[in-house]
Amino acid sequence: MERAVMDRIEHQIDREVRARFPDGAVRRVALLRHGDDPVIEPGELLVRVFIGAAGRPEDHQPEDHPPEDHPAEAHQRSLDAWEHAHKARMRQLRRELSLRLPAARLLEFTVEDASGPDAAPRITMPDDPELAGQPLSGREIVQTALGLLRTSYVFPDRAEQAAAAVEARLAAGEYDGLDEAALAERLTAQLYETCADKHLRVRVGGPRRRAPAEPPGPETARRDWERPGNCGIYRAERLEGNIGYLDLRGVADPEHAGPVIAAAMELVAGTYALIIDLRRNGGGSPDGVVFWCSYLFPGAGTHLNDIFHAGTGETRQFWSLAYVPGSRYLDRPVYLLTSRQTFSGGEDFCYTLQAQGRAELIGETTGGGAHPTRTVPISSTMAISVPFARSVHPVTGTNWEGTGVVPDIAVPAAEAYDVAYSKALRHVLSITVPPPIADEARAALAELPATGQD
Repeated sequence: MERAVMDRIEHQIDREVRARFPDGAVRRVALLRHGDDPVIEPGELLVRVFIGAAGRPEDHQPEDHPPEDHPAEAHQRSLDAWEHAHKARMRQLRRELSLRLPAARLLEFTVEDASGPDAAPRITMPDDPELAGQPLSGREIVQTALGLLRTSYVFPDRAEQAAAAVEARLAAGEYDGLDEAALAERLTAQLYETCADKHLRVRVGGPRRRAPAEPPGPETARRDWERPGNCGIYRAERLEGNIGYLDLRGVADPEHAGPVIAAAMELVAGTYALIIDLRRNGGGSPDGVVFWCSYLFPGAGTHLNDIFHAGTGETRQFWSLAYVPGSRYLDRPVYLLTSRQTFSGGEDFCYTLQAQGRAELIGETTGGGAHPTRTVPISSTMAISVPFARSVHPVTGTNWEGTGVVPDIAVPAAEAYDVAYSKALRHVLSITVPPPIADEARAALAELPATGQD
């Protein structure tokens, strides 16, 4: 695992561990890999938690007990007292690491000793698959979900307001006796009451326990698009009148889907207008949106989007790419079809091209989810999806969260294709094209049903 990825994971774990223990109980967290410590095997990680008692063992001793003269004995007494005070939290942290970062086979708690980590006493908690699979009570599920909300949500103030409201309901016994499905549904609805965020939700069905760990960042918001799903591309064809049509139902990461996306764009490269159907597009990778959009701009000079990361305070800029494989699609009209089901990365696609004046949107206002999201296990059977970042468009200075992307031509989603195809055919008939193609366009236009846009 690359050091930069390790640093991002370490930063996230440090934030979450500090939030789960009382103020001052934890000084810092280190994430170590093979070669950093002899106990770490290849492919494994070690999470080392340095407790707040380091250098102050007297804080954890009885008042009538004088400080130990020997540092090692003092540190051991501090560590023993710390374990006694935080045993339940230590066990919870071990369970969450087993669920969320399976490579972290070792969890250690220690004090920071100037003479080196080998000289300090340690409490080691190895991975325990049975612990990770143990069912949680409803109260533990709610408390874990709120802890993740407080440490990860892109709007900390809203997170605190929502958590406080849920805690009041928890204290009143509102969640007692609910099964997991009912609990997930109620928590999701109550979080929405405060946050009004469609990406923020609790659901039944946690991620597979032994899946490789994903680093925090927009990469984790992507879906596992595989070739059997054709990287989200359901149709790519030439319509009568030499119009290109793409039915795109997901936005795949170009690292894996680049050749498939390039092939689709090459298939429509010779057409006179392009329709991209996003009516069933539920989202995907921000980098995938950049890759698709780059085919519609001449080079690397177009600022497409920014994403602000709450955990690091950093803003990542997204620009059109200097190089794309195959032919770019320039100086020809592009029509995007939308519906209420168009969401997240699909909306990013729409919002970006509309703001840049590069595409005309036809259909319904989209779903309204603009926040990159990380799905985090609560238990072996439940998870919470938490937005950890937000889009900030360089043209508008805002995004489509809650409002959706408003189309340029508002029609029911079922009529969007006919309206877009009609406009594309009329464009073809307005320019100079070979007679056979003009004949195709006239015939196709004549067969289309009449719409309110005619």
